[in-house]
Amino acid sequence: MASYDYDRTRDGWVDRTAVGSQDVLLLLGRVLLGAIFVQSGWGKLMNLAGFAASLEGQGLPFAFGLAIIGALVECFGGLAVVLGAWTRVAAFLVAGFTAVATLIAHRYWTYPPEQQMMQHIQFMKNLAIIGGFLTLIAAGAGRFSVDGWRRR
Repeated sequence: MASYDYDRTRDGWVDRTAVGSQDVLLLLGRVLLGAIFVQSGWGKLMNLAGFAASLEGQGLPFAFGLAIIGALVECFGGLAVVLGAWTRVAAFLVAGFTAVATLIAHRYWTYPPEQQMMQHIQFMKNLAIIGGFLTLIAAGAGRFSVDGWRRR
């Protein structure tokens, strides 16, 4: 057995349970990661002018075009992650969206001292979300997904 293969005899109950529940855990992880992006992206699609104004206020050029792209990636990328459809591509796109949004809106070091702590928390939260998407890119969607259904 290769060193990277799973060996049930060596690992404890947590490892055995995790491996045995991998498809359920991936489903739960996808839903929990993707749901916030569906909700937020839908809100942005329903108020593109407001989203574009906020991007313009951050000094971004082509704010309306970027607002359309961002809202579509956030909403439909999040939906694809939830459904497990083209999961690795969707997770990559939403992780990229999150990275860009973090660098635009949560540059805590540029905020007044009384706002830095909250912006730092938001910055770190987004890094954790990106980490979740990277994990999903590595693991795939699992059996309980559109991708899993298409493979069968």
